[in-house]
Amino acid sequence: MKYLKLSAFAFILFAYQAKAQSPGETTITRWPDDKRGAVSITFDDGSINQFKQALPVLNRLNLKATFFIITGQIPGSRYPGKFIGRPVNIIIAETATIPTNAENFYERASAAGYLGLVGPLDYHYKAGSLVDAGKLTDAYAVMDELYQKVRNNEFKPGIQHNTEYMDAHGTTWADIRGYAKQGHEFASHMVTHPRLAALDEANMLYEMKSSRLDILRELGERYTFSAEGPFGTENERVMQYLYKVYPALRNRMPEPWLKEISRGNRSEPGSTDKEYIQFQRGATTKTPMPMMKAWVDTTANKTNTWLVLTFHGVDGIGWEALTHQQLDEYFSYIKASNDKLWVATFGDAARYLRERQSASVSVKDIGWRITVTLTHSLDKRMYNLPLTLKTYVPANWKKVQLTQGNYAPKARILTPLMMPGHNRPYVLYEAYPNAGVLTLVPLKRK
Repeated sequence: MKYLKLSAFAFILFAYQAKAQSPGETTITRWPDDKRGAVSITFDDGSINQFKQALPVLNRLNLKATFFIITGQIPGSRYPGKFIGRPVNIIIAETATIPTNAENFYERASAAGYLGLVGPLDYHYKAGSLVDAGKLTDAYAVMDELYQKVRNNEFKPGIQHNTEYMDAHGTTWADIRGYAKQGHEFASHMVTHPRLAALDEANMLYEMKSSRLDILRELGERYTFSAEGPFGTENERVMQYLYKVYPALRNRMPEPWLKEISRGNRSEPGSTDKEYIQFQRGATTKTPMPMMKAWVDTTANKTNTWLVLTFHGVDGIGWEALTHQQLDEYFSYIKASNDKLWVATFGDAARYLRERQSASVSVKDIGWRITVTLTHSLDKRMYNLPLTLKTYVPANWKKVQLTQGNYAPKARILTPLMMPGHNRPYVLYEAYPNAGVLTLVPLKRK
């Protein structure tokens, strides 16, 4: 006998509800297993202690995380950092007579890290931060200062990499493939961790697309779903390019049904007419543990909140490094709310929300069985998570057999549990969209 894979244990919940429900009435629960909220644990940069110290903690607790990695520094990557454009000596020469302006700024800022000198990369980052802040005139002045110093030979020859790029050294693609098999998500943090807002189109697309191509070749298409533009940029020009390369961005995820609270926004989730709230928080060395735990409590006490946590360094390596002991305490606290919170990778949480919002359910009840059809119009290659359904059944149904197409994992049917506040039994189960008709029939006791 074939059964549909149900939630964590494939179980039946029978319940009484204040408002009578009709047999066959089916809804898609807001969160898997009908939990109250979701948490996504994410790490930026891929610094080595994230894998040596933090990942073992996650595995011990059976929590899955998302790691946004800098691909250009990984041995074997086909796409290292490079400048796409005119010879840099021509660009340098032009700066002597043509001040930096809207027409030439992005080319000059893109070339800054590829002049064969130690020091200009710092100016790229400073200019990019000013662009992110909307201070374009100040960013132009930074480029003028940089190239004047270049013409005056004030920098030493050499190759310079940013701190995040250097801290990420030590991990191989073989390591990452092993971590991915453990259930963790690996996603793009670009090729070199640049200030995307300071790049021209050619160099911006190289960073975005080349990182994706290396991930595609090494890990497969599923891992090309998520990305994070470095420094949490929300620059609108950058976003329009990123949206075309990656389906889900931690930077911004504009949806009509989602209220976004970014890391830089100090407000708390409140009332909203949106179906979901994405509540982003970033823990640093100055963040008190009680505050970090309060973020989890807030999520567990609401019904519409997706807490997206961002971490960087671990045990002294990486920006704002927390200790693995702090992470152990915090992740254990999250695990303790497992009955209320769905802990999922950033990509899987984004998939579930989008699938649910685009899905439709049709039901036929012919008395001795109920058939349910679940569909959505999204790209099936990327959006293939099961959704949790709740189907009400006749009061005399004590056990239920479920089947759906070719999906045939064994189902563990538990004794029905009475739930206060409900007046009709229901079945809670997972179903795959676009995978055929789901059939529910009662099973008689032997």
